[in-house]
Amino acid sequence: MDNLDEIEEFKSSPELVEKLYKYSVQKKYEAGSVILNENAYIRSIPIVTKGVMKVIRTEEDGREILLYYIKAGESCIMSFLGGLHNETSKVKAEIEEDAEILFLPVDKVSLFIKEYPQWLDYIFRLYHKRFEELLDIVNAIAFKKVDERLLNLMKKKSELIQSKTIQVTHEQLANELGTARVVVSRLLKQLEESGLVLLGRNKITLV
Repeated sequence: MDNLDEIEEFKSSPELVEKLYKYSVQKKYEAGSVILNENAYIRSIPIVTKGVMKVIRTEEDGREILLYYIKAGESCIMSFLGGLHNETSKVKAEIEEDAEILFLPVDKVSLFIKEYPQWLDYIFRLYHKRFEELLDIVNAIAFKKVDERLLNLMKKKSELIQSKTIQVTHEQLANELGTARVVVSRLLKQLEESGLVLLGRNKITLV
């Protein structure tokens, strides 16, 4: 998505789109780049225009778990909330696929809320979507086996990049699932033996 005016809520307000580009700083990032760390103050809100970003929660013991992906045309609702309340970030944001991001200063976020109802609609839509995704995470952790969660995660990655082959390590998958690498390696071997995946060096192909 090269243009924000392709976003449904913004189609009726070219003035809002113009101001978003005017006041934002646009940056490019390669996959693996961390654009926001936990406990950092949020000075601007990221809006992805190209590529994919993922939001991760890290525990004190170093374990991580993937919360959700942010695709082109979307932003991070956690950044909105933290920025508006001048709080530090509770999550880490990392680039999943080479991306271009607009960074909108927090003070402009508040201003746009007062001036443009479309902007508030956009925030509410994101909030609703992320809330549903977090409910899915809770449901998966509570009721689904790790092998099912692993297969679902790989399918989601495949859909994001629109390719059956994903470039990922066992360690990365383990981190995103909040489990151990040896567990992921064992389950991937079982999935390969079942004919569901083909394993390569730092890549996995869904059959």
